[in-house]
Amino acid sequence: MVLHDIPESPLPDAPNGRRYEGKVVFVTGAARGQGRAEAVRFAAEGADVIALDICADLPTTGYPGPTVEDLDETARRVEAMGRKIVTSVTDAKDFDALKAALEKGVHELGRLDVVVANAGMTTAALTWEIDLEHWHATIDNNLHAAFYTAKAAVPIMIDQGTGGAIVFTSSVAGLRGLPFLADYVAAKHGVTGLAKTLANELAEHRIRVNSVHPHGVRTGLTMPELHEALESRQDLGVLYMGSLPDRMSESEDVAAAVAWIASNEARHVTGIQLPVDLGRTNR
Repeated sequence: MVLHDIPESPLPDAPNGRRYEGKVVFVTGAARGQGRAEAVRFAAEGADVIALDICADLPTTGYPGPTVEDLDETARRVEAMGRKIVTSVTDAKDFDALKAALEKGVHELGRLDVVVANAGMTTAALTWEIDLEHWHATIDNNLHAAFYTAKAAVPIMIDQGTGGAIVFTSSVAGLRGLPFLADYVAAKHGVTGLAKTLANELAEHRIRVNSVHPHGVRTGLTMPELHEALESRQDLGVLYMGSLPDRMSESEDVAAAVAWIASNEARHVTGIQLPVDLGRTNR
């Protein structure tokens, strides 16, 4: 398939709040936080949703994992918008399970237009104090899961032949060497590079690929170990400071950016890194 075989996206209409009528969006890590906000935002704009989450505690994090009830609440909110949703309790770092869950969702909803690779986690420590279990868990949950999501989704989108968009949730840590987060920084830099390569590879199919880079987002997933580390090394704390007066973003701020960059309004935007970071990467 070559570029001219796929109809060009029409020029964007004025925003009317329904940019995704007739579309299907796949969101990983959808039980709460940014993933839930993204699923609900796309549903509010007319999309049906395929949503998965591990719905379990992760052994290396200090905060509780999402629950089945959290994923059910995401489904309730999507359905309250009058949209369909197919949910699955699935570990995004289990490729076979993720692929099966996605294919089931596409079978039920009929197509796949947007992919949001959002699942992830993090912990904090000085680089040389990160134990191997934490290092591998962070790489698995952030980088491997993002790759598996793309590997499962891209063939479906290419075969469908109607273009589309993939958005990776990276981080300011995917652009900057944030201290105490070496495993997360390595994983999110990997996600950033993965998105840039896919943007080149998929351009001929009119599948746009971008990454979004939040910093602190108010999701309830607290990391007291990071705050303690920054208090002990205030010389490094400046690397976490932003320009805008708000201390943190809301999940809905990130969802709004994702909904825009995946939409036809951004039809000529691919391969970029979009910060939603209160000006932190501007320092």
